[in-house]
Amino acid sequence: MTTIAPADDRGALTIADRTVQRIATQAVTEVDGADPAKVTAQVGADTVTLDVRLSIGYPLPVAKTTEAAREHLRRRTAELTGLAVSRVDITVTALPTSAAEPRRVL
Repeated sequence: MTTIAPADDRGALTIADRTVQRIATQAVTEVDGADPAKVTAQVGADTVTLDVRLSIGYPLPVAKTTEAAREHLRRRTAELTGLAVSRVDITVTALPTSAAEPRRVL
């Protein structure tokens, strides 16, 4: 018969910054119109802060898209790591168009 050790004797789970960065990078790709360029995570005792650099496809609204990305990152990162996301800083680096401008022929 196996007995389970008390919670204090089981040790601790540590999640590396790089692991949270990869989770957050994947989570950003799940937001419509947002393409991540770079995600940086700093893991504390029970919280994590994220710094995200991304591009948003033109003509999507920047404020609405970044707020959707922020909420999605908070929810998905907390679901997958068990860490509370205390802060998400987002920098929009580009507004790429989906179609190339047609060339004018004179």
